[in-house]
Amino acid sequence: MIITDIEQAIVNRLKQGLGRIARAVSSYGGEMDGEPEEVIRQLPGVWVTFGGVQKTERSSTARNKFVTHGRFVVIVGDRSVRSEEASRTGGPTSDEVGTYRMIAAVRRLLSGQDMAESGLKIDALQPGRVRTLFNTRLEKNAFSVFACEFDTKWMENALENGRYPLVDAPDGHEDNLFRPYHGKTSEDDPEWLRTRLIYDLKNPEQPDAAEDIVNHEPDES
Repeated sequence: MIITDIEQAIVNRLKQGLGRIARAVSSYGGEMDGEPEEVIRQLPGVWVTFGGVQKTERSSTARNKFVTHGRFVVIVGDRSVRSEEASRTGGPTSDEVGTYRMIAAVRRLLSGQDMAESGLKIDALQPGRVRTLFNTRLEKNAFSVFACEFDTKWMENALENGRYPLVDAPDGHEDNLFRPYHGKTSEDDPEWLRTRLIYDLKNPEQPDAAEDIVNHEPDES
């Protein structure tokens, strides 16, 4: 699944690059939806989630290929016992990072990266908006949370009109995700083993019509 693979590649790069800037870097699992006390205990933290498909365009090179534009969101958050300002700007020690530094670090690590080292074939990540999610105080703690957006695009292959996913699709094939669910499938196209070229187009069935037969080697992979 391309969306899962991109999200995990972003998580892995941030884990390696951020070091001790964040207590944890992971895929988003509703951490911002809990009670404020629970949220604060996880800061400073970084979470990655899929922000949705922004648009899909037909590729100019093939009928069944589409260019998909997707958005990913990196959520960064930090807290401070001193002030709301300090939760954003940080402090004089490395323990007080601040969300502004976290935003700069995330954008520095991800902007322009195509994640090729993860085996992905996507356009380089383009930095987008940075939005405030929380900026408030709870008793002795102030905390600040921002969402950083990154856009990319990739190619998607559509099924031929009227066909269903490939029967028994092998690992790595885009139809493999259907295998455990036993939906309707289609057999693969037969191998193209021979091509007959007839040069007398007016009388192709004449016994003496000039022709060539090209035999194709079967694919043994």
